[in-house]
Amino acid sequence: MEQSEIDALMKEMDADSPAPSDEGEDLGWDDVQEEMEASRKEEPKTEVASVSFGELQSNGPQKGSLDLDFILDIPLTLTVELGRSKMLISELLQLGQGSVLELSKLAGEPMDVFINQRLIARGEVVVVNEKFGVRLTDIVSPAERVNRLR
Repeated sequence: MEQSEIDALMKEMDADSPAPSDEGEDLGWDDVQEEMEASRKEEPKTEVASVSFGELQSNGPQKGSLDLDFILDIPLTLTVELGRSKMLISELLQLGQGSVLELSKLAGEPMDVFINQRLIARGEVVVVNEKFGVRLTDIVSPAERVNRLR
């Protein structure tokens, strides 16, 4: 409600109410109580009936089994990290074909396996049918994953 509407309602109320008399009529507390009692109306009582509901029937999977089919098609990004290195832009610009980058991990040290940029396992490099692969040697525990989030 806008201020102009409130002002218009106030003017209507002033016009509808009788002008105060100068007869010296004083209102007492008893008059106020009588007016309040007269304005109170006894509200009609509403009857409320009790409702009972039957047992719910579940057509879904049983309590012990989980239906995970709906998440099986969610794509994930798997990354295997061989190592890391930090360098300045000037060093990056000097790189050329045949340059060797020194990484933070030692030879034979397990590689980190990430899913959606979260560490989930460690493993070692293997060659399968002339392609590189990773044999998982250690799965990160849920407690360790939570600690890494902090």
